Amino acid sequence: MRLLIANVALFALQSFLSPVLLDLMVFVPRFILTRPWTLITYMFLHGSWSHLLFNMLGLFFFGSAVEARLGDRRFITLYLISGIAGALASLIFTPRAAVIGASAGVFGVMMAFAMFWPREKIYIWGVLPVEARVLVVVTTILALFGGVQGGGNTAHFAHLGGYVGAYVYLWASTRNTAQRQFQRKMNAVEPAAAKRTASLKKEDLNLDGVHQITKDEVNRILDKISAQGMSSVTVEELRFLSNFAPPDDRRPVS
Repeated sequence: MRLLIANVALFALQSFLSPVLLDLMVFVPRFILTRPWTLITYMFLHGSWSHLLFNMLGLFFFGSAVEARLGDRRFITLYLISGIAGALASLIFTPRAAVIGASAGVFGVMMAFAMFWPREKIYIWGVLPVEARVLVVVTTILALFGGVQGGGNTAHFAHLGGYVGAYVYLWASTRNTAQRQFQRKMNAVEPAAAKRTASLKKEDLNLDGVHQITKDEVNRILDKISAQGMSSVTVEELRFLSNFAPPDDRRPVS
C-alpha cells in the first residue's frame, strides 16, 4: 500500500515539478555516475495515467500475495532490487534510452508470484486463464522480441531485468534462509548427535536388529533428505536418525 501511495502521489506531483527537477529523477544510462539516485527515483515516475494504472494494478494483484508470503521488508527489498536490475539491464542493452516507470519492480513481483504459485491461474482481461509460470514465459518472449526489434516507448529490457533481479534475489535469500533454518535445527540437537548426523549416508547407518517399522521410518527420512535436502528434516527426525549413526571413530573413511 505504501508503494501504491508513493507512486500515485509522485505522479500527481509530476505536473507541478519543474522540468529540471523532473529530469534529475529520470534514469538516463549515460548519466548513471553523476545521477546514481535515479536507479531508484525513476521507478516512481510514469508517462501517463494509463501507464501508472496498469503498473499499479499489477502491483496490487500480484503484490498482495507476495508481500503476505515474504513480509514487508523482504517485499520492499524484492521490489527495489527488481527495479534497480531493470535499470542496469537498460544500461547494458539500451544505453541511450531514458527510462521511467515501475514496470521493472512490478515484473519482479510477478516473477516472485510465479515462483511461489506457478500453477495459479491468472485471468487476462478477466477472461483468458493462464498459469502464472506460463505468463512469465510468454512475457519474457515478448520482451525479448520487442527489445531486439527496438522502437516504441516500452523499456523491454527493464522488464527482463526485473525478472532476473527478482529471481536472483529469491534464489539467494531462499538458499540462505534454508541454511539458517537447518543450522537452527542442528543447534537444537545434542552436539554429538548433530555432528554424527550432519553428513550421514545410508551406508553409515547401523540397523542391525532393528524392527522393520523403525527401518521403514529411517528410509522415509532418508528419502525425504534425498528429495528435498537436509534442511527439510525436523529436529525430531534429526534426533531419530542420530540414534543409528555410528560414532565418529567408526565412520568409514573415504
